[in-house]
Amino acid sequence: MTAAVPDRASAPREAEPVLRMAGISKTFPGVKALSDVNLTVRAGEIHAICGENGAGKSTLMKVLSGVHPHGSYEGEISFEGEPVAFRDIRASERRGIVIIHQELALVPHLSIAENIFLGNEQSSRGFIDWNGTLRRAAKLLARVGLREKPQTPISELGVGKQQLVEIAKALAKEVKLLILDEPTAALNDEDSAKLLDLILELRAQGIACIVISHKLGEIRAVADSVTILRDGRTIETLTVREHPGTEPELSEDRIIRGMVGRDLDHRFPERTAYAGDDAGETALHIDGWTVRHPVDRERLVVDDVSLTVRRGEIVGVAGLMGAGRTELAMSVFGRSYGSYVAGSVEVGGRPVQTRTVPAAIEAGLAYVTEDRKQYGLNLIDDINRNISLASLPGMVRRGAVDEHHERSVAERYRRSMNIKAPTVHEQVGRLSGGNQQKVVLSKWIHADPQVLILDEPTRGIDVGAKYEIYTVIDRLAAQGKAVLIISSELPELLGMCDRIYTMAEGRLTGEVARADATQEVLMRHMTLNRS
Repeated sequence: MTAAVPDRASAPREAEPVLRMAGISKTFPGVKALSDVNLTVRAGEIHAICGENGAGKSTLMKVLSGVHPHGSYEGEISFEGEPVAFRDIRASERRGIVIIHQELALVPHLSIAENIFLGNEQSSRGFIDWNGTLRRAAKLLARVGLREKPQTPISELGVGKQQLVEIAKALAKEVKLLILDEPTAALNDEDSAKLLDLILELRAQGIACIVISHKLGEIRAVADSVTILRDGRTIETLTVREHPGTEPELSEDRIIRGMVGRDLDHRFPERTAYAGDDAGETALHIDGWTVRHPVDRERLVVDDVSLTVRRGEIVGVAGLMGAGRTELAMSVFGRSYGSYVAGSVEVGGRPVQTRTVPAAIEAGLAYVTEDRKQYGLNLIDDINRNISLASLPGMVRRGAVDEHHERSVAERYRRSMNIKAPTVHEQVGRLSGGNQQKVVLSKWIHADPQVLILDEPTRGIDVGAKYEIYTVIDRLAAQGKAVLIISSELPELLGMCDRIYTMAEGRLTGEVARADATQEVLMRHMTLNRS
């Protein structure tokens, strides 16, 4: 769903460029990440950058902000009409260029005010001026529309409010060009709308913005121009709308064609039905599952939930933020969240115990978490070891891991899953989001589960990589696996699922067949009050 945004005028076409990047090339060992990339951003403009995962978007912004210092790349950068050569991120911030990364750089145990001025402390005579710090922080919070007190710890804020704190932090540095890398990737619709509104307000104040995003509806809603990168090269720069106050003239399909190099006629693969002898048999049955909040013991985060997934079936779970979808998945998979109260699980028609993660895996369950970086992967290890993690016992020979077998398995998945990496020894933290997700899927597919629970399986992934992930999911269902998909993207559920359950406030509120499912029907069930 695309967040609504207010009417506003587009950036004037005659505005002078505030930024020019010309002939930018950047090479890492074995990989040319950028090749002769050009980018021009005009003053008072919202300029979007689109491209598939691995296209070079984030690398280009790291070059601009000094994360990759001058001398480590080829090409020229000019800002406000002057050549610049940033040696580090502090140098770019002194010129008014501030980048907000997808992984927020906030210290959870410090206050909002302390985070805003971290590294930029407000001092007087060698001591921090705390009164001045709190006053200025309060003004910045008001400017970004955040009502919390400056003394509030960051750990008490949701992700949407943390994004606003990051923008307040940028404003404290007298930002002239704000770079936002996937700013709404982890936000719900309400928080996304607030953030987009703020970006428009900043633009009205004369602050230019570069927005990297895979959410094409949001790009069309707020951007004035869009530059498309593919395979580390500039493909084209397109105008979103010609005249102030008009509807965007650039379609999502046109952006996709530039990103993937072809028309993407179908965003979801044709469903391939499972035709095995056990087709239609129940693979997963959850009955009366009830879980308390880990801290607030009076609150039920999952309340008497019962659902069924059959072999060869793809079933969705829809719900607004806080509906209890992830809590359900995590508590079933090894009781990884909350305090178990009641309920039972059957896999393949037999009762199983899933008190621990190893027990859940042994029972035939696999869970692809929504937070692949924190819970799904070891980012400092390679593809090879990450793929083997969930099935190491099967790779042990004479008391030690058979490294040859481990490597051959990883190489097979690198090819079959089209993981874009030179070798299986590539560090996972260096891969794009889409390729990281393929590694997570490979890990669980090799564990050979009967049931796969996929929590936000395409979050932060471009449309081309999404189609590849969807194809893998459909292939697994066609092989007889049962798949349960949790997603905040209703079009994804509508395009992939045979049935969709809806949740609200920890309870199931509906079950909708594919033929009857629309966004309106699902939203009506997702917003039902508890009875």
